[in-house]
Amino acid sequence: MILLRKQAINDAPWKILFSALFLSFIGLVALNSISYQNTTIIQNPFYKQLFFLFIAFCTFSISFITPKYIIHKYAFIIYGVGIFIVILPFFGSAHAGTYRWLDVGLPINFQPSEFSKIFSVIALARYLSDNNLKIQKFRSIVLPILIVLFPALIVLKQPDLGTALVMLSIVFPMLYWAGARPFYLFLLIAPILSILTAFNVILFSIWALIIAIVIFYARTKIIAGVGYFFGNIFFGLLARPIWEILNPYQKNRVLTFIYPEKDPLGAAYQIIQSKTAIGSGGFFGKGWGEGTQTHLKFLPVQESDFILSVIGEELGFMIIAIILITFGYLLNTIIRYSFLSKDKFSSLILLGLGYILLAHVFVNTAMTVGLIPVKGLPFPFISAGGTFLVTSYIMIGLIMRFSIHYSD
Repeated sequence: MILLRKQAINDAPWKILFSALFLSFIGLVALNSISYQNTTIIQNPFYKQLFFLFIAFCTFSISFITPKYIIHKYAFIIYGVGIFIVILPFFGSAHAGTYRWLDVGLPINFQPSEFSKIFSVIALARYLSDNNLKIQKFRSIVLPILIVLFPALIVLKQPDLGTALVMLSIVFPMLYWAGARPFYLFLLIAPILSILTAFNVILFSIWALIIAIVIFYARTKIIAGVGYFFGNIFFGLLARPIWEILNPYQKNRVLTFIYPEKDPLGAAYQIIQSKTAIGSGGFFGKGWGEGTQTHLKFLPVQESDFILSVIGEELGFMIIAIILITFGYLLNTIIRYSFLSKDKFSSLILLGLGYILLAHVFVNTAMTVGLIPVKGLPFPFISAGGTFLVTSYIMIGLIMRFSIHYSD
């Protein structure tokens, strides 16, 4: 066992961990700049991040030394634990009108849905690798969809739309990696786009034409093709009822994204202040601790959701570019190890975990500059947030473990 651990240490891609630590260092620099007004250690984002970084190192070590066969053997039990812990918050008290957090009797709480994302990837990788699916028929992908759909619906009920969408979207790259026919993946995405485009007659007409062309070139049976086409038209008709069941704050975020000028002091305030902060920083920034949008508290949720805005204002676009390049290098390394992996389970684990990190980077960066509606998704390794920081390093530990090419 000792020899095995030495081999793991020697063969592990430590550049993955060093990339994560470099990003955490930049995050600490930004958090230290905005923490000077917090007189108590408990409320200070910088010291809280240091505390959770210590816990993250411990959980990283555990996930890194855990043998692959243990994770494979108990994958579905781990998935069941993930389902159980996302249900637990509903038996406690609400926090800010939501049931996202689990009170464990300490000054800090944790968010179970962050763990459930990882556990869903593990279960999905186990199912796809064990069945060695060729996925030549649409019904073959139903069960993989249900694996991620069940916990995502629970998280959506909390409500946490951003996390639920990330959990749902995991299935697409993993099914593709497992050999699913691209046409079937298109059929999964098509209803979503049908709903989104239904609010505009021209867009919906163009989308209907695209569906017809894809179905024609996919050479499906006539009855099936007609069903696919009119099924998407039906989903378009559901756009209005789905809009009505959204929470008011979710509607405001969508409307703010489309018409930010209509409510500059209300729902659009976050996006406007974020873009102002980044734009005023320029290429080199105003200097560490010199951000006016940040220190005059114009920029909301600056320690987590809009940490990139803080960095852009004080350290400039150059540092943001370095952050994104580092993440590009990290994700490219993960995908390369996934491609080179000798077993399908490891390959799917690497791809799924890498996708979770990519989804958070894309959504957080895009909402910061106003390209998409605001979602409460933090930036990996940089944003303040105990649970997400811990689970991010758990993912790094698993990624490094499954990147090692020998079996254990």
